[in-house]
Amino acid sequence: MNAVTPALVSQTAVRRLPRLALILFCVAYVLPGFLGREPWKVADVTAFGVMLEMAAGHSGWWQPQVLGLAVEEAGPLPYWLGAAFIRWLPFLSPEFAARIPFGGLLALTLASTWYTVYQLARQPAAQPLSFAFGGEANPKDYARALADAGLLALIACLGLAQLSHETTPDLARLAMVATLLYAATRLTQASGRSMARVLLLWGGAVTALVLSGAPWIALLLGAGWLVLAAFARGQIEAVESNWDEAAPTSRWFPVLVAGGTLAAVMVAAQALGLMTWPSPLAQRDGMDWGNWGRLLVWFSWPAWPLVLWTLWRWRRQWSSPHVALPLWSLLVSLGDSALSGERDRALLLALPALAALAAFALPTLRRSVSALIDWFTLLFFTGCALVIWVIWVAMQTGVPAKPAANVAKLAPGFQPEFSLLLFLIAAVATLAWIWLVAWRVGRHREALWKSLVLPAAGATLSWLLLMTLWLPLLDHGRSYGPLSRGIARMVPAQTCVLADGLSQAQIAALQYHGQLKLHRTDQQADPGCRMLVVTPEAQETLDQRVELTQWAFKATVFRLTDQKERLLVYQRLGN
Repeated sequence: MNAVTPALVSQTAVRRLPRLALILFCVAYVLPGFLGREPWKVADVTAFGVMLEMAAGHSGWWQPQVLGLAVEEAGPLPYWLGAAFIRWLPFLSPEFAARIPFGGLLALTLASTWYTVYQLARQPAAQPLSFAFGGEANPKDYARALADAGLLALIACLGLAQLSHETTPDLARLAMVATLLYAATRLTQASGRSMARVLLLWGGAVTALVLSGAPWIALLLGAGWLVLAAFARGQIEAVESNWDEAAPTSRWFPVLVAGGTLAAVMVAAQALGLMTWPSPLAQRDGMDWGNWGRLLVWFSWPAWPLVLWTLWRWRRQWSSPHVALPLWSLLVSLGDSALSGERDRALLLALPALAALAAFALPTLRRSVSALIDWFTLLFFTGCALVIWVIWVAMQTGVPAKPAANVAKLAPGFQPEFSLLLFLIAAVATLAWIWLVAWRVGRHREALWKSLVLPAAGATLSWLLLMTLWLPLLDHGRSYGPLSRGIARMVPAQTCVLADGLSQAQIAALQYHGQLKLHRTDQQADPGCRMLVVTPEAQETLDQRVELTQWAFKATVFRLTDQKERLLVYQRLGN
């Protein structure tokens, strides 16, 4: 199997990335975004609103709702997680409690990707060439080095940062796809006691993916991986057992059990009404291929050039598990993204597979290409960090004047505030980046994972700086908090508010940020409600739901960073 491998790796190239450094790296990526910020529009605050409704007993656990409106994002499991933690941890703020399990899901995604690449790199077909006089990479060290590279490639992907730090079903799906890919990887080789654990993991991941609103993704991924796993086990056992009588049974039994589990979960999903098609095909006629192509380029950068290189250099081994398994996941996710109304969120599920394929480019990468990646990364992320710092200084001091004026124009009403803690965290992260650049240039030039250290560190630095220096500005611009609190100041104490035409995100924000008690106009309205909040779109038909002669227009409230998004406030006439 090794005869045609393009990988040529020496033992000196698979030196270990220190575990403490790798863990701190992951912590620095995971925690910012889960700590200290408000829920952002639209999906983040909508999902959080559902969790609050569930925790308070105002929404069914099988039919998630916000103020009686069924949520668009199907799949109850992610909402269960957030609501459960809100109930279990009443001494914490609800938004922080709800984020705890989602931080765990992101950590699970990173861990699953690492172990997936490790297992793929242990496949016989993925091993590097043996040297005539020895000195080739040890298989375990080689697998560990590639796993480190795969994890760094995932963190480096630009599209991962924001979507992976939201409390939405998308993060649950990402974690389950990464876990299911790991289970499929183990399914190609595991036996004995380990096989029972693999099958349990497989069943759990399939079930969780279905309950997270992606039954068709689970079915397509699972069916494809089972076929590939059966083929891989057949190849391995044909070599190792010389087709003895026990080989067919041992080859097919775990695949049949995994297939039966998949079928049983799908039947249960159909019985529970979870197998409805999300109708992406109906949107195909309006597909903008140019925008989708641009999304692919930036969302999966810098993994996609490495993936193309992997597919070229390993072109004779596309049927081997280390290429075929992540490639199938990539193809399914790309197809889903092309047909989905939310292409970026669908494309999120492709990132673990992209990271795994990108890792296998490194054993075949030329030194000149590696240097080009380093220089581009150095210039790009250093420039990003410099821009973030300059605009932060301008917000705090008014100098330089032009960035300060731009902030005032784009975020009217924003009052900058200085936080010593956030400043120190940002400063330490920036100094760590400078040290890492010096380290990368000066030493460890032969490490296999070296080309992905700067991209991953740069992505982490930029995200951390945004979540520290720019956090108040981003909360002001991307949150419904200022709008909700502005409306709440108009509402008399101890009174309820009628809502007409509001989105689930707006309802959730008014209930949480504004602490308002809302009633929908199309339900049995409370006659004691003194205020009415309406969207401009619903205003034209408002007289069909309320008696307008009883209401007087009071104000128009804009979302401060988007003058097109506004809510109209009415006050009831009389006492």
